[in-house]
Amino acid sequence: MSAALRAPAHGPLEIRGHPRHSTLVRITHWLSAFSFLGLLVSGVAILLAHPRLYWGETGAVGAPSLIDLPLPFVLEGQSGWGRSLHFLLSWVLVGTGGLYVAAGVATRHFKRDLLPGTGNSDEPGIYSLLQRLAYLAIIFLVSPLIIWTGLAQSPAITSVVPALVGALGGQQSARTVHFCAAGLLVLFFVVHVTMVSRAGFGDRMWAMIAGGAGGRRT
Repeated sequence: MSAALRAPAHGPLEIRGHPRHSTLVRITHWLSAFSFLGLLVSGVAILLAHPRLYWGETGAVGAPSLIDLPLPFVLEGQSGWGRSLHFLLSWVLVGTGGLYVAAGVATRHFKRDLLPGTGNSDEPGIYSLLQRLAYLAIIFLVSPLIIWTGLAQSPAITSVVPALVGALGGQQSARTVHFCAAGLLVLFFVVHVTMVSRAGFGDRMWAMIAGGAGGRRT
């Protein structure tokens, strides 16, 4: 086998010197990752201010709730910073995700690497079937749902486009769906990190930081 090609145990043949991840993918990945963590922290702060979920247009302490989360009201009246940070980082994540999707469509990354049964996605070691389906679901189903339900909770936005919240049955319904969709995103994040660790955390991290395929030796 040529020295220019090596076959790591955890992946397919790679061309020596070629980046595993493009600069755009690496930048959007880390911006998305840090934005997601910030959204998780600020989202928890918002949730702790009122850890109850309702269905419909209104919901308040004393009103019948759909779900009572096993959390105390430890930050009641102190969620202002959480809401501000959540709003800011949500737009960072939306912009970053939009750029990633646009680039993925333009470069045919989704068709080539993620759609089952097409192109390189059939090669072992790139993406398993469940991984590909999970990525596609997160990108094209869960993420749009989170964006939609997030916008539906904004009175300023729904006053202009009332159908955003009307289709969901009310702002509290939007909050509940938003919480459930965010839970799926957290689950995906945990599984993603676990699979990266099992596949070779150091190599994969270096590839996402520097671009080159890690773990190769001369």
